Amino acid sequence: MAIVLKGYPRLSETFIAQEILGLKRLGTKLDLVSLRLPTDESEHPVHREIAMAPNYLPEYLYTDPLRVLRSWRVARTLPGYRAALAMFLKDWRRDPTPNRGRRFGQACVLAAELHDEIGLIYVHFLHTPGSVARYAATMRGIPFAVSAHAKDIWTLPDWEAREKLADCAFLVTCTGSNAAHLKALAADPSRVSLVYHGLDMARFPSSGKSPDPATRDGSDQQAPVRLLAVGRLVDKKGYRGLFEALALLPKDVAWTLEIVGGGPLKNKLKAKTRALGIDRRVRFLGSMAQAEVLERYRASDVFVLNCRVSDDGDRDGLPNVLMEAQSQALPCVSTRVSAIPELVVDGETGLLAPPDDPASLSAAILSAIRSPDLRRRLGQAGERRVRSEFGHEAGIRAVYQRIAQTLSVLP
Repeated sequence: MAIVLKGYPRLSETFIAQEILGLKRLGTKLDLVSLRLPTDESEHPVHREIAMAPNYLPEYLYTDPLRVLRSWRVARTLPGYRAALAMFLKDWRRDPTPNRGRRFGQACVLAAELHDEIGLIYVHFLHTPGSVARYAATMRGIPFAVSAHAKDIWTLPDWEAREKLADCAFLVTCTGSNAAHLKALAADPSRVSLVYHGLDMARFPSSGKSPDPATRDGSDQQAPVRLLAVGRLVDKKGYRGLFEALALLPKDVAWTLEIVGGGPLKNKLKAKTRALGIDRRVRFLGSMAQAEVLERYRASDVFVLNCRVSDDGDRDGLPNVLMEAQSQALPCVSTRVSAIPELVVDGETGLLAPPDDPASLSAAILSAIRSPDLRRRLGQAGERRVRSEFGHEAGIRAVYQRIAQTLSVLP
């Protein structure tokens, strides 16, 4: 099969690389296709273990017009080209954008360059990559399947989701809330399956922390409680609200915050910390490789992730960073958004606040800061739960079985 990705490799999409490696180890013969060139300067060990170079489609058609033209000439001879063109024109009438046209052009390149033995196109993300895969699969007369995640579900028009669900062989998604939403849109809900990404525990071995709690409780300015956040600097991660929550903490409480991740809001968020008078306590560390992030988990006292639903509907699914933090017995403070309550049980394996509520978030963070005993209890319970219920093997095998079932019915 061919696995179509929006970009590869990406530091923020370890869960996708983890699945690719798992499918490869199960014996799946696969090619990788990426709609975009990589933008990260480094990669995770899992990418090196995959050891595959993707076929990069032209990100913008004008950058390689001869390749696009050659591919179109091949694509228009394929048995499903007319059906794919009709599908595209129907979509174009409802979404007459340059991005829509680019999807069809990329689909022509994908369809023209696929090896003849490819029997399935499996695509990560339902929105743009899903369209490219759908058009190309139709041209080639083979099935396509989807792994849907977060933004690609919640910012997609219902008409487009319904039609892709009707055409795909199957769709897997990583949260119960995602699955319920998509099943409600699908004419055949059985095509939609809940499959948690889970965590590769071999990459996140137990930290070996002493069972004795850390003594930092925010009372000593020379030994502040160490807060950690990991996530891209984008709106749905809720950094503005997190900073507002931290600014509400009593002035005599000693804390620091480290943020791992890059993104478009970096300058605005730095300005926000200055405006709130907390800039000396907040460090922006930028993007890091997995081994470096693991070190930060182990050196921290509390993990904070203030997820929210953005104005355009974008939201997280089940953030892998929460599972990673819990695997290191690091207590988590987060919000009741999307599937986070499916992982973090409030008061048992972590603390949850309502989204867009800095006062409640501040109170939860303060509880964790002031009570090392609470941190130890939540951290140890979180580690037990994530290791017993959120391993990645079961999810990868479930995806593998759906793929095998789909390929077995081909003529």
